[in-house]
Amino acid sequence: MPKLINFKFLKAQAVTEKSTVWTQLIGQPAQFSLESRIFHSLSIGLIAIAIIYTPYNLFAGLYVGSISAFLIGLFFFYQYYYSRFHSKPHNNTLFGIIGLLIFGVNYFTNSGIHGSTDLIWPAYLLVILTISPYKQHLRWLIIYLLCFLALHTVEYYYPHLIQHPFTAGKGEFIDRITAFPMPVFVIYIIIRFIRRSYDLERKAAEEKTKQILQQKDELEQRNMEKNKLMSIISHDVKSPLMNIQNYLTLLQENALSNEERSMLEKSLQNSTMHTITMLSNLLSWSKSQMEGAIVQLAAVNVLQVLANTIALEKIQATKKYITFVDTIPPQLIIMTDVDMLQLVVRNLISNAIKFTPTGGLININAEIINNECKITINDNGKGIAPIDQEDIFSIKAAPTYGTNNEKGVGLGLVLCKEFIERLGGKIGFESKLGEGSKFFISLPLATV
Repeated sequence: MPKLINFKFLKAQAVTEKSTVWTQLIGQPAQFSLESRIFHSLSIGLIAIAIIYTPYNLFAGLYVGSISAFLIGLFFFYQYYYSRFHSKPHNNTLFGIIGLLIFGVNYFTNSGIHGSTDLIWPAYLLVILTISPYKQHLRWLIIYLLCFLALHTVEYYYPHLIQHPFTAGKGEFIDRITAFPMPVFVIYIIIRFIRRSYDLERKAAEEKTKQILQQKDELEQRNMEKNKLMSIISHDVKSPLMNIQNYLTLLQENALSNEERSMLEKSLQNSTMHTITMLSNLLSWSKSQMEGAIVQLAAVNVLQVLANTIALEKIQATKKYITFVDTIPPQLIIMTDVDMLQLVVRNLISNAIKFTPTGGLININAEIINNECKITINDNGKGIAPIDQEDIFSIKAAPTYGTNNEKGVGLGLVLCKEFIERLGGKIGFESKLGEGSKFFISLPLATV
């Protein structure tokens, strides 16, 4: 197995090095256009072919063909050198004219219509169309078609002008076999570059579309958050303040009995208490969205940091005659941010009290499961309808009323989830309508 891994590594390294060398030869995409890189690739290939064909044609007695191959190689080397290393654009016009002259001469010296020149014409035209601007394409197409027609017309009327250096059979076979690789190589390089460029452009377009859709979702989410905040500020904060104002007006204008006064004060106290909780959540959540909550992790004792929070919530539970039981072991030490943990547990207990009827039961316990501390708040209240469970931790969740018409604004659980995830923990719940709910959070234990 190690030998196999080494072989794969060496193979991947060789491919990378090969790709790097080729990239150095044709140029980086950031530095050169696609047209220029295709031209560089074709130039390198055609220079290599010219190096092979020049001595081969000379040896075969095709002196004109040998000179043509040499001139093509020299021309491509000149254009490639100045384009790649001096950033001088290749000359499309000169490129096209040189091709017409060389292949025109080669046509007459290499069997005309019976030779291999006709194989190379389309490939050379494809090269010109690839490396030249769009506005020149039609011009070059017409020029090459006219030249092609002219050469064949001349041969038709003056066949004695055509030289036949190859004998029928074996000579023609060798001519075709040696000429065929050039157009095939040209077509391969061009199609490969076009396909690769298309794939890269498509991938870039897909990534851009994905980013746009993501930004759209974020904007919709922010718009929803903004509407939620405006609704809270315009209604849920305004209502208790108006109640206080109305109470003060009654005190000034009317003589209230002790019973009426006590009832109004109790109602205002409950309203004010819920408003304070709501504002606390609202400010904490708004701050975390604008600035990002700052997490200060420390090793803390669960029972000690939650003692005051539980004691305060017990007072609220007694007003509804709810039995409140907590069984948190005294030795549990976790890594957490004290303020965040207290806010989360306070919200979860407050929700349990809100949705538990008079005379109900709330149980809080903590235990170690899979090297994590799992804190559970369990109640036997009204539970959560299945249709509402999907968005329970989302700002999309609609405000709900408790068993005594206590109103929430739907930010408490959103804040709980965000804070717990910032602490590196998990939050979840189980609920059945009419049977109660169980919310649990899991946080990492402190390492000793």
